[in-house]
Amino acid sequence: MSELFKQIAEKASAYEMDCANILVDLVKTPSYSCKEKEVIQVIKEKMLENGFDEVQIDGLGNVLGRIGNGKRIIAFDAHIDTVYPGELSLWDYDPYDSKVVNNKVRGRGSVDQKGGMASMITAGKIIKEMGLNQDFTIYFTGTVNEEDCDGQCWQYIINESQLKPELVVITEPTNLNIYRGHRGRMEMTVSIKGVSCHGSAPERGDNAVYKMARIALELEKLNEELHYDPFLGKGTLVVSELKSSGPSQCAVPDYASLYIDRRLTKGEDKELAVRQVKEAAKRAGYEDAEVLIPQYNEPAYTGLSYPVEKYYPTWVLDPESPYLIDAVDSFKQLFDKEPLVDKWTFSTNGVSIMGRYGIPCIGFGPGNEVYAHAPNEECPTEHLSTAAAFYAGLVAKLNGK
Repeated sequence: MSELFKQIAEKASAYEMDCANILVDLVKTPSYSCKEKEVIQVIKEKMLENGFDEVQIDGLGNVLGRIGNGKRIIAFDAHIDTVYPGELSLWDYDPYDSKVVNNKVRGRGSVDQKGGMASMITAGKIIKEMGLNQDFTIYFTGTVNEEDCDGQCWQYIINESQLKPELVVITEPTNLNIYRGHRGRMEMTVSIKGVSCHGSAPERGDNAVYKMARIALELEKLNEELHYDPFLGKGTLVVSELKSSGPSQCAVPDYASLYIDRRLTKGEDKELAVRQVKEAAKRAGYEDAEVLIPQYNEPAYTGLSYPVEKYYPTWVLDPESPYLIDAVDSFKQLFDKEPLVDKWTFSTNGVSIMGRYGIPCIGFGPGNEVYAHAPNEECPTEHLSTAAAFYAGLVAKLNGK
């Protein structure tokens, strides 16, 4: 470990409880998708208190803190919306009564993924105090609506704010491992029409439910045949919902639809996935089934609607990427051990940043993803300081230190 990286690790450790207290304040501020206004203001205040050069809030409601003014641009990203707590009886405490207990910050969002934001803010403070950055403009983004529509926030940042970093570090929970990708996903609807008639004489009609049931069975077979990638694993398809309608409950239904959750591995994209579903419907005998990719169009807390297709492409960073090599070297210098380089099982904003726009992404975040969307969510305070050290150390490394 060089003297500089030793000092970074020591400073991050010294700020561990400060970082934990930032996270406590963030968790105490509920922030469901499209309802993040209050926590965005808290984050803005924390960034300014910790010496950020500038903090802005864009039209979609994302908060962008800036440090430095170099010609090259990098970013650290944390989505700051959370899912709802779910069944409260499964929690051992109020999910928003956040506090540090047994060296862990508890509460909804402590892992997924306000812990990453707390570590980012602390890293920004360390970068400023130690003068680690000369070459870069560094943005620390607190992004909205990720739980509802992963990557919509970054489509807005890239397309509307014209911010295109050369690298983005995604701070979703990795259990302090370095991640370089994950499967993509998409949503699809399949619909088919029948002919209604009185339920007492079903032979007069054409039951749309029976037709859709045959399609669903073909989709079940399709799931078993999907592509496998040695790193990311297998693509999957789940029929997650079936609906039907007709004149009444005493009539043959004349319309049926199903909803598909499709996970995409490397080598699979939306064109392939749609074609596969159409072919499955054809094998069932229904070439006229309609297959669509729905849109997300919920208004953000700012009131802005920013429609995007519910297609979230796969991304994988090359294991020989210079950014990944620098990340691994920074980790080794900071912590004197080899990192585990792996992948997420779930989806992140990387689906837009790298999946759509080809901007390299690296993942590193505090907390274990097994707590994501689960009761009794908690993040070790040591994870927070370790992540802050890694972010600051990576900036130092990229600056040639």
